[in-house]
Amino acid sequence: LAAGRVVNLAGAEGQPGAVMDMHFSARALSVELLARSGETLDNRVHTVPDDIDREIARLKLEALEVTIDELTKKQLDYLSSWEQGT
Repeated sequence: LAAGRVVNLAGAEGQPGAVMDMHFSARALSVELLARSGETLDNRVHTVPDDIDREIARLKLEALEVTIDELTKKQLDYLSSWEQGT
């Protein structure tokens, strides 16, 4: 899900269903989190929690019957280099 970056515009050329389903999943699961534990959250804008983001990605890949390898050190270094999204 591009760690909160504008994946639907930058990575998917608009808003096709293949991207919108992940967006709506993130929204629905985030609303569920808010409903279950909103009173414990600070009054500010929050990012989608990593566990929700990863579960959506896992389910999407599973639905597409895609398997991925482990990331290389170079890929992990790149991912950890981002301090904020676009």
